[in-house]
Amino acid sequence: MTDAAKSSLAGKVALVTGASNGIGRAAARMLAAEGASVIIGYNKGVERAEALRKELPGSGHRVQQLTLEDAASIKAAVAATQAGFGKLDVLVNSAGFTRPVPHNDLVALDDDLFDAVLTANVRGPFSVIRAFRSLLEAGGESVIVNVSSIAAFTGSGSSIAYCASKAALDTMTISLARVLGPKIRVMCVSPGAVATDFVAGRGRPELEKLAQATPLKKIVEPEDVALAIMACVTHLKATTGSYITVDGGRFLA
Repeated sequence: MTDAAKSSLAGKVALVTGASNGIGRAAARMLAAEGASVIIGYNKGVERAEALRKELPGSGHRVQQLTLEDAASIKAAVAATQAGFGKLDVLVNSAGFTRPVPHNDLVALDDDLFDAVLTANVRGPFSVIRAFRSLLEAGGESVIVNVSSIAAFTGSGSSIAYCASKAALDTMTISLARVLGPKIRVMCVSPGAVATDFVAGRGRPELEKLAQATPLKKIVEPEDVALAIMACVTHLKATTGSYITVDGGRFLA
């Protein structure tokens, strides 16, 4: 990679929610490597967020407490970004929540859990986008990347509520793309099973079994998803309202 390519996001400001772990962490590293000043959004565990900040190349990186369900937390993040940078060029909505529930166990998927999943995975990203809209418009050619899932269109995932929440996120992406252009592009990246601890109880052996049933027979790593996020940010400049699938071809199997 050339020096010019490494600095393709020089002067840009990127906020990644859920940045202290998994896909968000990988995306934060790649954005920083491309020259962006990265705001590491985290819900809990400031120590992990601070450790990541110290590891990132470049300068100007910050950590920011951000709870998707808490309007005051989001408002504080906007104020801090306004004071520190005066704009936002990239927003990656990577934070989310799920709890595995067998699809045939409708009783176990109670109202409280259903509401919690929808709040975190749908209302949360929308609230962040709504709050940061002015700062994103100040960026001029900004992009929002929502981390969704193939569960949105396969109906197969950790729970029925999770599938529903990601389908809603996909549709919301299309709706927002229509109204936020031309200053802001809105994209989805839709992974299959990824090698993170996002789904409790799903370890490497389970991921390997899933991978063997796909055309590419490859476990999807957080970095694979982060590369798709980077493509949305740096290359797909004439694309909005679309999603990129990162699943090793699992959807085809």
